[in-house]
Amino acid sequence: MKRSGRNIKQRLYGLKHIGGYVRRARYFRGHGVHSPYVYDVVRQVFMRRDLMAGEHPVYDSLVALDVPRRRAVQIDNLAKHCGYERCVVDRLEHADMIVATLATSPESLGEYYRYAREIGATLCIMAPYNNANRWRVVKSLIDDHPSTTVDNRGYLLVFNNHLPKQRFRL
Repeated sequence: MKRSGRNIKQRLYGLKHIGGYVRRARYFRGHGVHSPYVYDVVRQVFMRRDLMAGEHPVYDSLVALDVPRRRAVQIDNLAKHCGYERCVVDRLEHADMIVATLATSPESLGEYYRYAREIGATLCIMAPYNNANRWRVVKSLIDDHPSTTVDNRGYLLVFNNHLPKQRFRL
């Protein structure tokens, strides 16, 4: 009888992802990020576990949509860190940051991307690896984007500002 209840194939399944883990290891805690702006985001936002002082409308709306608490904290802290005054979730409205959760279909992500780029807003796409169709759309947006993108596995940040074309996979 197997001790863990899983056969050898099931136990070794996680090893197929080890290449991605090794490639991303250099970005652990911001080391290897050669952009002062993105390094600051990694240190001040991604590594922070508590909410920054002030009101938290982005956090409240994301938690209400069943986004994990840690991701909601990070996105709310990003909005505060970057000085965004208006953030919207799953809507195409004029704002500094637009968050597209899993409720946004992969077909609509292109529309969100074009709108955010037109108004100069930061686009946050939650769960970019959720399924193959969503990832295919997200990858095409990353390849097309002229500025900086930051992928930390849980969500993708598409900055539409003065930053040069760079792609960070944390």
